[in-house]
Amino acid sequence: MARERARPAEEYRGKLFIVEGIDGSGKSTQIDLLHKWLLAQGYSTFFSEWNSSPLVKRTTSRGKNKHLLTPLTFSLIHATDFADRTQRNIIPPLKAGAAVLADRYVYTAYARDVARGVDPQWVRDIYSYAVAPTVGFYFRVPLEVALDRILTGRPELKWYEAGMDLGLSEDPYESFRLFQGRILEQYDAMVEEYGLQVIDGTLPIAEQQRQVRQIVEPHLKDLLRRPDDSFTYKSRGGE
Repeated sequence: MARERARPAEEYRGKLFIVEGIDGSGKSTQIDLLHKWLLAQGYSTFFSEWNSSPLVKRTTSRGKNKHLLTPLTFSLIHATDFADRTQRNIIPPLKAGAAVLADRYVYTAYARDVARGVDPQWVRDIYSYAVAPTVGFYFRVPLEVALDRILTGRPELKWYEAGMDLGLSEDPYESFRLFQGRILEQYDAMVEEYGLQVIDGTLPIAEQQRQVRQIVEPHLKDLLRRPDDSFTYKSRGGE
């Protein structure tokens, strides 16, 4: 697939705001609240979610159902998904001057793929074309808090979600805990490397959102305003 040459977000009229964090960090709640707030303020917004491109959906589902995905193939499938979404769903609205919101971005690959044993530099190289976000948020929570949020009342974990492909434990819940711990270590190491804005994910939801809006607001000047019939699009995905 042909890819557009990488450029920082500042070279586009629009702005790119992304959220990251381990499962149970509360990041999806916060990006949804930010999305609704931006719409209420009259801004054209575009929402994109990790692993949501229809280009690889069938391949990903088949690989997961049959447990065919190695750490490397998993990485390549997600990279293909991201390349397609970047070309179709991220760069065009940035060019138009819209606010683009992403629930997970390249840092998810950096954290998860490396936690699965893929070479860190190799992962960064295959995403080298990615647009640098205007603001990247990292919702930091203690591992046990995140696990309690995810596992409370949940009947079953998916095989890859639990990291069962890594052979960490025969118990899916213990495997999930160990896998998420690895991912958390990778995220914490990326804060300084990529200048991520850390939000305490244990704070009340309203306080977290107040901090997010305070950081985002200075970047909203001259963003594209939506007409009365608002333009907003969401692409949805998953693990």
